[in-house]
Amino acid sequence: MRKTNNFARLAFVAVCFIVTSVTAFAQTPVQRKVDGIIAKIDNHVILKSDLEFNYLQYLAQSKQQPNEELKCEILRSLVQDKLLLARAEIDSVVVEDAMVTDQLNRRIDYLTAQVGGVERLEQYYNKSIRQLKDELRKTVQEQMIMERMQQQIAGKVSVTPKEIKRYFSRIPQDSLPYFSSEVELGQIVKYAQVSKQQKQTAREQLEAIRKRILAGEDFATLAKQYSQDPGSAQAGGELGFFKKKELVPEYEAAALRLEPGQTSNVVESQFGFHLIQLIERKGQEFNTRHILIKPATATVDVEEATAELDSIRTLVVNDSLTFAKAAKEFSDDKNTKDTGGMLTSRATGSMYIPMDQVDPAIFFVIDTMQVGEISKPVPFRTEDGQEAARIIYLKSKSKPHLANLQDDYQKIATAALNEKKGKAIETWFRKNFDTVYIEIDPEYQDCKVLQLTQ
Repeated sequence: MRKTNNFARLAFVAVCFIVTSVTAFAQTPVQRKVDGIIAKIDNHVILKSDLEFNYLQYLAQSKQQPNEELKCEILRSLVQDKLLLARAEIDSVVVEDAMVTDQLNRRIDYLTAQVGGVERLEQYYNKSIRQLKDELRKTVQEQMIMERMQQQIAGKVSVTPKEIKRYFSRIPQDSLPYFSSEVELGQIVKYAQVSKQQKQTAREQLEAIRKRILAGEDFATLAKQYSQDPGSAQAGGELGFFKKKELVPEYEAAALRLEPGQTSNVVESQFGFHLIQLIERKGQEFNTRHILIKPATATVDVEEATAELDSIRTLVVNDSLTFAKAAKEFSDDKNTKDTGGMLTSRATGSMYIPMDQVDPAIFFVIDTMQVGEISKPVPFRTEDGQEAARIIYLKSKSKPHLANLQDDYQKIATAALNEKKGKAIETWFRKNFDTVYIEIDPEYQDCKVLQLTQ
């Protein structure tokens, strides 16, 4: 890969070689036809559509003009990714199924939040969550294997303060990036809850359906008629085979207590209320069907959530509890509670968020706040449509400026570390290119992919 000094190119190298970025993590499944193999790396292939998809995606994100040199860089990175996978097979580097499943569930949760809920995600792709997971599983597994290989190659690489200063000094003065005002933000979220009466109504509806099943009516027929799970209702409620820990705990625990053909009592989960019927066990997997009834949410009230947040805010303001600990203990937002409530930039994954990328609803809350302040509870609607309230913590706010070592030391240190890791991985590539079979379509010979061996 050609050496560069500016942050934009380095960011590209970092995404290709070091970590899977937030954007890459959120890539949605894409239908691709076998449109021509342009590269073979042992048992792995790169299709022309793979190259075009990654090329167009990078152009859209970076707002660069189309150019063949960039396309060649992307082809090189794709070849190197496949080389990592090929070497992982030779070196017996694997990722445990449970870790793949956990990462896959996180990806689905992220996509669900992006489109506004499970139902919208399934409707958008016209596929059930299970089908989407099946399609994404191999991609997630390969990404995790590549990350593990990268960690083995460059995980111990570090940079000294002297190397950081030397890296920064190599950047031409007219190429220094201009950073707009950035903020570090935290939030603690509480969802508005449906009333006990609404829950009781849903439970009673399912109890009545259960009596009909026990009296002899067909579970699948009633699922088609009553279930509010759009991904399974038309299939008679059948979910297909799942392994342990792939479904929510309440559902799984009830399902595994059943014998084939047996119907559970009413089970409550985060999705609503379920009746579950075990269809079959096969080794470590089990297949069930269910009827889902969701409590009506038209009349939820955020007052209780607001009152709870007000009490939490008082504890933090009075130094009885840190904001991070309060977020971990009380926040309903699982995407931020384990990071001390801190929000991250969707573009970079960094906790330093440019002001022009801040959610407008949050922007107007923090606009008049001082650094260190915590807002009063603010009602809002989550991306998946839930009514909720939150308190916002303004941890820091920078002024617009040209990059400099004093204000941006950590960013520069990260960029310098990424460059050094990139060099370590490039060295590894040069040493390992001849350990696997590589063939590049003559149409792309001008990209000189194999010159990395020199």
